[in-house]
Amino acid sequence: MTIETRFTALLGCRHPLQQAGMGGIASTDLAFAVSAAGGLGMLSGTTGASALASQLDRLPAAGPVGVNFLVPFLDREALEDAAARAPCVELFWGQPDAGLVRTVHRGGALASWQVGAVDEALAARDAGCDLIVVQGMEAGGHVRGTVGLLPLLDAVRDAVEVPLIAAGGIGTGRAMAAALAAGADAVRVGTRFVAAVESGAHPAYVDALIDSTAEDAVLTTAFGDGWPDAPHRVLRSCIEAGNALGSAQSWGPSWPTRDYVGTPEARALYAGQSVGAVRAAQPAADIVAELVTEAEAVLRGRGT
Repeated sequence: MTIETRFTALLGCRHPLQQAGMGGIASTDLAFAVSAAGGLGMLSGTTGASALASQLDRLPAAGPVGVNFLVPFLDREALEDAAARAPCVELFWGQPDAGLVRTVHRGGALASWQVGAVDEALAARDAGCDLIVVQGMEAGGHVRGTVGLLPLLDAVRDAVEVPLIAAGGIGTGRAMAAALAAGADAVRVGTRFVAAVESGAHPAYVDALIDSTAEDAVLTTAFGDGWPDAPHRVLRSCIEAGNALGSAQSWGPSWPTRDYVGTPEARALYAGQSVGAVRAAQPAADIVAELVTEAEAVLRGRGT
């Protein structure tokens, strides 16, 4: 069984699955591996124009790779470069901006915006977005949504006809199937890919994910230095580790990458409520295959 949706048709993916854009964690190795496995790999535009340009120079000839940008830290030069060279550019945080969407379209890319409410989805549609990422409060990292994914997805599906990507708490094929059955055209997966072999995450971060359950992923504003009033979901253990360091702790939003020197356990260990599905470090291709195979089996069993 092949799951064909408007997402797979638009992006040319084999599977309706997108890797979340995750700062320094979303290395070219990870994004390219997800793309080669049939999903939409994502690079991060927060690295700056020069670093992003070198990554775009390496884009694979086959398989789509998009670029994710955080609007509060937007680099216009990087945005224009990504729009000219990547098939999809995604923006997050803040009210959807028609001017930014036009910039993306002028470069030739599809424009996507991640939203956390119906009114934001309507604004994204009106701004001209080709895709909308619907983020439920179960998500890891910075969280725009304030309600659960499925009720939000249902409400947004009723409000707009734009293809939707479901985000938040999706770490198994069963969850993927549920989102697709509820009206999503694709799913967005983050936490599982943090623990991918190709991820840029520090080994201590990966170990913490493996040892955690959904109850350990808590919503907070603790790591808000430099990005205040932006709720984020992290592992409770990193807040406890930061408090134990006292005045030596930095409460910035950066996550610990492989080359981090210090106490990685006290950095922002972003994780969604799907963290219980992380049981080992796996190649990205294995994660994609596991999710898609299980989702196909579930949907086939339901006669979809």
